[in-house]
Amino acid sequence: MQRSRSIPGVAFGTSAFFLWGLFPAFFGLLAFASAAEVVAQRILWTLVVVLAVLAVRGRIKELRGISARIWRLAAVASAAIAINWGVYVYGVTSGHVVECALGYFINPLVTVAFGVVVFRERLAGPQWVALGLGATAVVVLTVDYGRPPVIALVLACSFATYGLVKKVIPLDALRGIAAEGIVAAPCALVFALVLAITGRSEFASSTGHAALMMATGPVTLVPLLLFAVAAQRVPLSTMGLLQYLTPALQMAWGVAVAHEPMPPSRWAGFALIWAALALFTTHALLRARRNAHTPKTTVPS
Repeated sequence: MQRSRSIPGVAFGTSAFFLWGLFPAFFGLLAFASAAEVVAQRILWTLVVVLAVLAVRGRIKELRGISARIWRLAAVASAAIAINWGVYVYGVTSGHVVECALGYFINPLVTVAFGVVVFRERLAGPQWVALGLGATAVVVLTVDYGRPPVIALVLACSFATYGLVKKVIPLDALRGIAAEGIVAAPCALVFALVLAITGRSEFASSTGHAALMMATGPVTLVPLLLFAVAAQRVPLSTMGLLQYLTPALQMAWGVAVAHEPMPPSRWAGFALIWAALALFTTHALLRARRNAHTPKTTVPS
């Protein structure tokens, strides 16, 4: 039974990470607009789509029961993902797709570091070595770029922050996305209106531009829903491996399609990141296997 559930679950998960991996192809089409306008429109149209889905499923009323504390958490999550989206769009449209991919490669390591700082989690030796390799890679890439890889670091930190909030917020995928959108929508709508009134709106400049920006709604929501389904059916260890598909595809796009430069020093930095991820993932898989084979003790009542 578990096997029959996991096979379609892996398909859903692979589809989600594959679609995220193709984001440079889509968001590269939005280079005509500023990153800020793209994010504003993405917030608004994602909210429209998710509210429509909730309405069709008869779940709109569930938003009324969200407490003030959860709305505050949704606001934090919304701010983190808005920063992530804005920096990502800027990176893709300014020719830094490879650096964006780097951000999602190092995101698991940043998440572990956040766990140590925020939740006081204790790390095993291999995890400390992985973090050390990751830090060394950032130094190597800083020398290579002639600056810190700011885009990558902001993407990793903002998405790790988003993940931390999503870990504690008691909302399913649809309600969570809706709550985040409702919190951010007023600011996004005001910004879009100001651009339109001042004649600087690319959304209002042509039907084609408007259609592309409206498409950010379903483009954002579809992989999130696929991911939500997969997360319920697939072991975390498998999801952890699948997540590397996204930055791998994005990096391939940056190198093979966008022809971004990859000198040997940059390859060296990425090699250190991959070594850290290999060590981190291997340790996680071995620990999960040990836990699965450890007999569970029952406490007498």
